[in-house]
Amino acid sequence: MSGVSDLKAVLRIRPFRRLWLVLGLSATGDWLGLLAMSLFAASQFDNTTAQGAAFSLVIVVRLIPSLLLGPLAGVFADRWDRRITMAVCDTLRFALFASVPLVAMWTGVGVKAAGWTAIATFLIEAVGMMWMPAKEAAVPNLLPRSRLEAANQLTLVTTYGFAPVIAAGVMSVLEANWMAGALGEVGDWAAPAAIGLYLNALTFLAAAAVVFFRIPEISVRRNEPGQAPKEQRGMLRDFADGWRHMGRNKMVRGLVLGILGAFAGAGVIIGTGQFFARSLGGGEAAFTVLFATVFVGLGLGIVAGPALVGQLSRRRWFGMSIVVGGFGLLVDGLAPHLWVAIVGTLIVGAGAGMAFLSGITLLGREVEDTVRGRMFAFISTSARVVLMVTISAASVIGGYGSARQVDIGPLTFDFSFGRILLLIAAVVGVLTGYIAFRQMDDKPGVPVIKDLWGSMRGRPLVHESPAGGTFVVFEGGEGSGKSTQAVKLAAWLRQRGHEVVLTREPGATELGVRIRTLLLDPESGTSPSPRTEALLYAADRAQHVSKVVRPALDRGAVVISDRYVDSSLAYQGSGRELPADEVAWLSHWATGGLKPDLVVLLDIDPRVGLVRATKGSAGDRLEQEALTFHEAVREKFRDLAADDSSRYLVVDATQSPEDIAAKVSERVAAVVPPVPGETADDDDPNPPMDAHAEDKTVKFAPGKATL
Repeated sequence: MSGVSDLKAVLRIRPFRRLWLVLGLSATGDWLGLLAMSLFAASQFDNTTAQGAAFSLVIVVRLIPSLLLGPLAGVFADRWDRRITMAVCDTLRFALFASVPLVAMWTGVGVKAAGWTAIATFLIEAVGMMWMPAKEAAVPNLLPRSRLEAANQLTLVTTYGFAPVIAAGVMSVLEANWMAGALGEVGDWAAPAAIGLYLNALTFLAAAAVVFFRIPEISVRRNEPGQAPKEQRGMLRDFADGWRHMGRNKMVRGLVLGILGAFAGAGVIIGTGQFFARSLGGGEAAFTVLFATVFVGLGLGIVAGPALVGQLSRRRWFGMSIVVGGFGLLVDGLAPHLWVAIVGTLIVGAGAGMAFLSGITLLGREVEDTVRGRMFAFISTSARVVLMVTISAASVIGGYGSARQVDIGPLTFDFSFGRILLLIAAVVGVLTGYIAFRQMDDKPGVPVIKDLWGSMRGRPLVHESPAGGTFVVFEGGEGSGKSTQAVKLAAWLRQRGHEVVLTREPGATELGVRIRTLLLDPESGTSPSPRTEALLYAADRAQHVSKVVRPALDRGAVVISDRYVDSSLAYQGSGRELPADEVAWLSHWATGGLKPDLVVLLDIDPRVGLVRATKGSAGDRLEQEALTFHEAVREKFRDLAADDSSRYLVVDATQSPEDIAAKVSERVAAVVPPVPGETADDDDPNPPMDAHAEDKTVKFAPGKATL
């Protein structure tokens, strides 16, 4: 559902907008630093062999800190204030980048300058290893989880799209003959590569200033309100805790396996790229085209992927994206012509982009903040190591021996070790994606292709209710029109021949009526504490499920409830700031784990909804809460829908009741099995309702909820 409106909504969040500026500066600095540092190192020698060795040395040195410092970087991110960590790291990178041309000017051109360039590169990368997990772990704390995917789209496109283009453009201008000649007249300190390093250093200084002075929200919250200070623990214990978390978290294990498999495939492509291009009858130009195609595909996957798959579960999307990349490798391995290889490489890049976006989004949404930095650091370190090993191995094996021509019908293939490696990588990629999919699948038993096709059309498949009936829930803030739409849907289903039970929370049972009075009536004389309120809602829900919902589902009826578990997670978990996991556990225990087949979230701005709900009156106890309370509730509802999009339908509640009813009925038609004899003539989403249901403030009589 990500689109232009989602990106605009993300950029309206001031802390994230400032962090995005920092990420753009840092990403541009990283790419500019890679180009300028490599060219500067090569410029210290006249011999072409030495120049090539110096250029390669800079690239290799950038990978070494991952092996040495990667595991500890995540511990720093989780242990120390992330704002200070990021600001200090960027300041150090400013000083190190600026020192390279200054040291060369002091020592003179030659081995000493190249040696300091290598040392500075190592230190810069080591500092960057500390900066990266702090940044990744901080992002999810700056915006609602429902906006995390759009935020990741924006940062990834900036990092891998705009930033390298800007960096390459700057270096191209500096290296142009007319510019290089003008700078050469100034002196060695103003050589093109040196100017590039100075500009690069300034990007990090600016980023440090923005982080430290303008984004205080990045700082880690050490303790939640009302909690005692946390026990001070050693760094080794922190690292061990992070490792254990990954071992016992099935979703994280699947993510790690999938990401490492994807990077291994990318390493094979990079390592065999030149040999593969030659087997297609091309040379350096063909290799350049294929290299650029990977990034084009990466950008397409990141930008267009979410809109393409729609409401498909992001856990499913991750594994499927890796499988797509594996099939792209298969196309490359069998490609008889360059244009076929371009198509295959584009598919590889798109699969990698979609996997990258869905992977980091899942990590941000589903990994606890206390260990998130360690998870990002471990995955980043492992991915770099796998990439380095596979590039090295593929570049050696891929060039071994001579190609052999194989004729298959009218086509002639030049088969070499490079192509064989691509085919092996394709098989490994498909298997890795499949295993990751099985590890992370949150909809087992639901057909994959049908679910994908339905999600692309806005109608993803859902689990069938084990009881035989169908459970539909309406959620939303005050004044969103839940009761009206529940009644409309019940009437529409009844017209199609279904048995429908229309119910609500709280107050669907005799006991629930008394609980509802205690909870909502401002004149009842009670004002329960947040925990008491949560327990009362759980008591009502336990009675509701036991006496109304489960019996109706057991006999195959369609149950439509105005509110259910998500309301407790939103109102008590977010509005009252109770621990979300405790509220979730309490509701799970009260319901016996019963989940709805479909949740319809009617989304509305609280300022509009409260006016609708109260109509000038004082309102009930919840309606009298402050606007900030209702805004927190709304964002929590959105987060819940984003976390399990396959079971949710999010509808703009400011539309007309008829338009909303049409969208709801279309989605429900895909969830509720048809009754014998049902025809297309029954598709009117706004049929005449029973007389007692025409009042938009529907009265749900206990024990008489059947419509």
